[in-house]
Amino acid sequence: MRVTGVARESGWPGLSVGTTLTNPSTRPGLRLPGRVTLAAGSEDVPVRHIRLGLVATAEPDDPRSPRRLVQYHQVPIAGRFVVPAGRRRAVDFALPLPWETPVTIFGGVPLLSLRTGLRTEVSLDPDLDQGAMVPVFVHPLPIQQHILAALETLGFAMRQAGLVQGRLPGVAQTLPVHQRLGYWVGPLYAGPITELEVIFVTNSAGLEVLIWLDRRLSLTGISHQSISRFRIWHAGMEQRDWVATVDGWLREAINRHAAAASNAHWSARITESAHVSRHPDEPVAPGYGLGGTAGGGGIGGGEGGGT
Repeated sequence: MRVTGVARESGWPGLSVGTTLTNPSTRPGLRLPGRVTLAAGSEDVPVRHIRLGLVATAEPDDPRSPRRLVQYHQVPIAGRFVVPAGRRRAVDFALPLPWETPVTIFGGVPLLSLRTGLRTEVSLDPDLDQGAMVPVFVHPLPIQQHILAALETLGFAMRQAGLVQGRLPGVAQTLPVHQRLGYWVGPLYAGPITELEVIFVTNSAGLEVLIWLDRRLSLTGISHQSISRFRIWHAGMEQRDWVATVDGWLREAINRHAAAASNAHWSARITESAHVSRHPDEPVAPGYGLGGTAGGGGIGGGEGGGT
């Protein structure tokens, strides 16, 4: 999806529609303020409704199918009204962004080809116009920022960022899409794994981090994949050593991954870290958190746990 500039005016004979944002830069969980302006021509124009939707290009569940444009969040902002002939009507809005809104900007730089747009849907009897899209730049939440920065410090380099349609099993997910961040593995971790993907599922209390690992030997065809899940709370995040935390998650996930593939001769465990000398965060008993996953030690604890 290519989204550039401010939305052009779109419409039918007798009506034009334009959408502007007060500030297109935002974060998950915030409100996105803006205005939709409708201008009528020589006749009154009856409007049935106005809706706003967040749109992005996503990969379908079937990897053989092409990517397509998906509207993953929609909110009505106006019901029936009439724009008088020769007049304008402005509708102000403050669109609430879901906590799971995909991040598109990190460190002031777009995440590869990932883009999000705001689409305005105006319904007239019997027509429906979805209009042009306004670009929206979604910056990470502070907790996401800490994790992404820690991965960079630990030697991981992002190689891809995208959206995938479908829900994750066992995860309290509200959107029909989820974001995947793929990394080139840092040198310290390159023995046991060759691929790393990170998935964030966020809500108002905290963040669930899914770490997907793969180790492939192209010459032998051997492959083993595993997913580890960790939970962290927004509260207390500024007091946490994030490099140590993420390194602990990675070593916990890699050790579990290696144990599950113990019959393969290439399996290895991570026992030392070039950055920290501490044990990974201890898992917390399941049952408190999203969908029965491992939870934290309560709102002031900020503890993470593996599942």
